[in-house]
Amino acid sequence: MDKAVFVSIITPDSTENQTNEYLDELEFLATTAGIEGGKRFTQRVEKPNSRTYVGEGKIEEIKEYISDKEIHLAIFDDELTGAQVRNLEKELDCEILDRTSLILDIFALRAQTAYAKTQVELARYQYILPRLTGMWSHLERQRGGRGTRGGAGEKQLETDRRVILDRISLLKEHLKKIDKQMAVQRGNRGGLIRVSLVGYTNVGKSTIMNLLSKSNVFAENKLFATLDTTVRKVVIENLPFLLSDTVGFIRKLPHQLVESFKSTLDEVREADILLHVVDISHPNFEEQIKVVKQTLEEIGAGNKPTFVIFNKIDAYRFIKKDEFDLSPNKLNNMNLSQLESFWKIKEKTPAIFISAKDKIGIDKLRNDLYKMVGEIHKGRYPFNNFLW
Repeated sequence: MDKAVFVSIITPDSTENQTNEYLDELEFLATTAGIEGGKRFTQRVEKPNSRTYVGEGKIEEIKEYISDKEIHLAIFDDELTGAQVRNLEKELDCEILDRTSLILDIFALRAQTAYAKTQVELARYQYILPRLTGMWSHLERQRGGRGTRGGAGEKQLETDRRVILDRISLLKEHLKKIDKQMAVQRGNRGGLIRVSLVGYTNVGKSTIMNLLSKSNVFAENKLFATLDTTVRKVVIENLPFLLSDTVGFIRKLPHQLVESFKSTLDEVREADILLHVVDISHPNFEEQIKVVKQTLEEIGAGNKPTFVIFNKIDAYRFIKKDEFDLSPNKLNNMNLSQLESFWKIKEKTPAIFISAKDKIGIDKLRNDLYKMVGEIHKGRYPFNNFLW
């Protein structure tokens, strides 16, 4: 297993605690990709260095450490430009990954179906395309004779760009065909109410899917365990509906992946109800809620009726404030009873608190789902009163 160092910056818009939490997630991403975690390097700066992301002094510190420990991989917590990657490779003499390329690698590892593999390949090429410039600068010395147009590096760049653009075009056409097939499949499901599980990655969506549908969807304590959308027919008492489990969201989700996976997320856009699953045991679950809401807005599903499922109450530990701390309360400063009361008063979104692992609150979740789906069914099919 490769070992890596992790690098991030602390800007005026972020705090040291936030940066450390982001690095925790970055290390979890690396573990998911089969990379062993190592030392972390952070630096306070006004903005990222346009040449090497961090300053010269920090570069020297990293270089000395990885040379001494014989580490050959450095992972950065932001998306780097092509020039930054090349400069860092030259300065540190090791492989450089940014957060985007690491997530793309994980998606490539996780993709099982031809559809998911095509989406990941498209995202990867879209990521590579703007980073081609300068990749062949080492060939610029090999100039052609009089009258030739540009150097060998320029010709290679043009060739590579054309090949990648052709491949992107081909992949998009292939995805359009699959999209049409999937649209037909969705149309063939009839008029059943559609419910979709959404949420941050690794919050327990697939476990809840298994409990509600009594199926065996792959669930694992790793990021992005689910890439392909899974749809199951669920019947609660005498009421049938369709339940789908989709890819999890994450902060700084590469826009290439959001674009290429938009078709996969059609199940979310076409859902009648969204079940927003939240890992209440995560120290920054409030921020994860914001990330999910923002991503739902991006894919055109921000106005869907939403039911929040606070999962993992078995692992919830509230942070008790010091009695002299007069700062405003945060959600994780409350015990579960206080949090539930606060949510009901302050938020307009209905919620339930459960533990999918210990099967706490699952019966109530089924009952709440039955009522919500039943209301939509009654409004959509007023003469179909077999339920009532």
